[in-house]
Amino acid sequence: MNLNKLTTYIGKILNINTLEFICSMPDECIDLVICDGPYNATTHEWDRIASIQEFNLELIQAFTRILKPGGALYLFGKPTCVDFIDYRRYLTLHSKIVWYQPSRLGQGRKSYTNNYDVICYFSKGTPRSFNLDDIRVPQLVELEHRKRCENVPSVRNGTYVNTKFNEDGKNPGDVWGDIKQLTYKSKELVSRSMLNTIQKPEKLIERLVKASSNEGDLVFDPFCGSGTTPVICKRLNRAFIACDINPEFVRLAELRLKGKLQNVEVDDDESAIKSGDTSAQVQLGLL
Repeated sequence: MNLNKLTTYIGKILNINTLEFICSMPDECIDLVICDGPYNATTHEWDRIASIQEFNLELIQAFTRILKPGGALYLFGKPTCVDFIDYRRYLTLHSKIVWYQPSRLGQGRKSYTNNYDVICYFSKGTPRSFNLDDIRVPQLVELEHRKRCENVPSVRNGTYVNTKFNEDGKNPGDVWGDIKQLTYKSKELVSRSMLNTIQKPEKLIERLVKASSNEGDLVFDPFCGSGTTPVICKRLNRAFIACDINPEFVRLAELRLKGKLQNVEVDDDESAIKSGDTSAQVQLGLL
């Protein structure tokens, strides 16, 4: 596939095998990848992966080829999703963002309950875009106290002398507790069966898109599920290409993108709720 052919898919949600599609894409054509695929953490058929680390390494390798120099990847998963693999050959890992979710219902009885997911932030070389001013969050320290701290001699004469209080807010850091997970009452929830395991809040995806892309950039979502990434890209004037192997998901995501999801029948049968690409897993020899 050449770049001219790729442009025919921009703005579309494709019902297709993700890895087969990636293999057909030209080199260095994508500015940002947002990948919320299998976690290997539930009993759902689509989430059964023999080795999530090996699966993610295959994805990272594939994304490396299609990312432009300086392009970014956000890979969702559980705390160990990229442990025990050598991703350094392909991309640079800058942060493991902790998405803190204290309201999870599951309670551990023999260990501590897992109350967070991670979002691994990679780039292909030096990041081309990191738009901090677009993702600042409120300061937690009062201005008067912060300014007193800035005048302490050890700070005034130290390494961080140029660090100043910004009234527009601060860097959100790598622990995000300000974006809550969806609930059954969330207006943006597409299907009850997508809750927690599939659909992510719009505010979460919006922060990633704003931080690591600019207007007109091309964003790729290989497991788009309910279509949150396409919706956010359309709102923020980013181009996008999205894939999902489940035709019901594609149907709902397209309706959501067009603003026509109201009063639509949603198939909540578990067999239809399948955000992972099982055929891709078989292709990789992981099932």
